[in-house]
Amino acid sequence: MAFVFFAYFAVVSIVAGILTVALKNPVQCGLALLALLLHVSGLFVLLNAEFLWAVQVIVYAGAILVLYLFVLMLLNLKTDDRYFHAKAPYLLAPAVIGLAYLLFLLVRSPFGGSRGDASTAAILINGDAHAIGIKMFSDYLLQFEIIGVFLTGAIVGAIVLAKTPKSIETRRDS
Repeated sequence: MAFVFFAYFAVVSIVAGILTVALKNPVQCGLALLALLLHVSGLFVLLNAEFLWAVQVIVYAGAILVLYLFVLMLLNLKTDDRYFHAKAPYLLAPAVIGLAYLLFLLVRSPFGGSRGDASTAAILINGDAHAIGIKMFSDYLLQFEIIGVFLTGAIVGAIVLAKTPKSIETRRDS
């Protein structure tokens, strides 16, 4: 039964990804992107990665997609200038062959990543969010704190740029 769900999520994800790039209307592209992100989150559920499922739904399908649609509304796009290139069907076969080759190389790579030190039973008892939290706040605490400082700096910089008076900008132009 898991194979049926995997096949469904995989096929719909591929179709939604193609539609995200191929559709002419930006709002329809956003809806296709929403379908893609939700079906990718379904793949995380099949992998018993509920934490990644929640992050996928909340961060990507929620926040990023809302940001994308908000920018589309601000831009107020009226034109339909996007179209498929005439040679797109001929480029599809080499692209699929290239991706299949890359997937083959990835599967056979000796650099596949190391297994974690937590056992499967411990993760099932405590949950994957607990295991991620313990690993992140013990082994990767410094990196987590550095990312927090960078994000705080980015927020402060965005606020400073947004609050810049127009008189300073006009003095620089002249």
